[in-house]
Amino acid sequence: VFFTGAFRKPRELNWVLGFGVLVLAMFAGLTGYDLPGDLLSGTGLQVVNGTILSIPVVGTYLSFFLFGGEFPGDDLIARFNTLHVLVIPALMVVLIVGYVVLALRHRPAQYPGPGRTRDNVVGLPAKVYAVKAAGFFFLVGGVIFFMAAVAEINPVWDYGPFRPDQVSAGSQPDWYMGVADGLLRVMPGWEIDFWGHTLALDNLLPLLAGTLLFLAMGAYPFLEAWVTDDDSEHHLLDRPRNRPVRTALGVAWLSVYTVALIGAANDIIATRLHVSVNDVTWAVRVGLFVVPVLAFVVTKRVALALQRRDRDLVLHGRETGVIKRLPHGEYVEVHEPLDPALLHTLTSHEQNRPLDAVPPRDGDGAVARSTQRLRTGLSGFLYGPGTQIPKPTAAEHEEITGRHGS
Repeated sequence: VFFTGAFRKPRELNWVLGFGVLVLAMFAGLTGYDLPGDLLSGTGLQVVNGTILSIPVVGTYLSFFLFGGEFPGDDLIARFNTLHVLVIPALMVVLIVGYVVLALRHRPAQYPGPGRTRDNVVGLPAKVYAVKAAGFFFLVGGVIFFMAAVAEINPVWDYGPFRPDQVSAGSQPDWYMGVADGLLRVMPGWEIDFWGHTLALDNLLPLLAGTLLFLAMGAYPFLEAWVTDDDSEHHLLDRPRNRPVRTALGVAWLSVYTVALIGAANDIIATRLHVSVNDVTWAVRVGLFVVPVLAFVVTKRVALALQRRDRDLVLHGRETGVIKRLPHGEYVEVHEPLDPALLHTLTSHEQNRPLDAVPPRDGDGAVARSTQRLRTGLSGFLYGPGTQIPKPTAAEHEEITGRHGS
């Protein structure tokens, strides 16, 4: 959805609803994971409580409200059971129903191709996709039932009951909370005194970083629409290579998530590979800043290289493997023209232009607002020089193909 631009107008609300389902699913897993009351789930609850307590001013009140008193409180099981069984599933059902209704209303997006426009949908009937979706549903359900029957999952009898004074070695969160735990593990134990209060930055900063990481994902459709000043509807999908910066941003986001997920297993990695846990932690700390930059640069260059290859294909055609000797002795490879369908796919995409630079002062002498300068700067970052390869014009294509034909 992200890499193809399927979140653009009129599907921004679909993206927000899907993002809400993702967040609710994470909290549904967290509340269910913490229900058994074993030592492993209790360790996770201690991490949650410590993170909540690090929030300035309201942290203590939120902790007492969540646990019904001093951690672990007396109402934990009842409250988490209600959240896990009733509240969160009900909210997820509401969001999923809203998502399906909007998806049916807007009709499915499609990749560009011959005969495909913003006003139609070309493909198999909806019944075919409904049958395929039902088949996938039963397949996934069967795998889950099979795993539940033959695999041992979360053996709480091996962990023992929860005790606040004990933490089991090798405690690992489930994968959906791994990024949060990884950020907590690699954060140095920093604390500062501010107006007579102690701020536990080792918990607060990872909380803020994780929140911003997911909020950036949820708000991206609106940010891109604002930056590009694009208010039109989009029913044709993008090829990821034709949006190098967006694709690179998505890969960079995934790289941050992956590095943080690795950080959540720093102790296991250290014991299995016989290295220092501090070395693993420092590697993750450096990786959180270096890997996203490298991932962004490499992905952008790969996308631009693929655009250049598409441009060469359009202008020169497909290689046939046939070598031809010219009268003056030169050897060349014979190329054949692309079929119209592929030619349309490679040339039908839009290439946005960056917004015009805002002058420091307008005609009345008023200073340009900082938001306007930020908007034009981000627009240049997305679509400025070096962010896309100009696609061949019709005149260039006719000139090259005519020369080949002669």
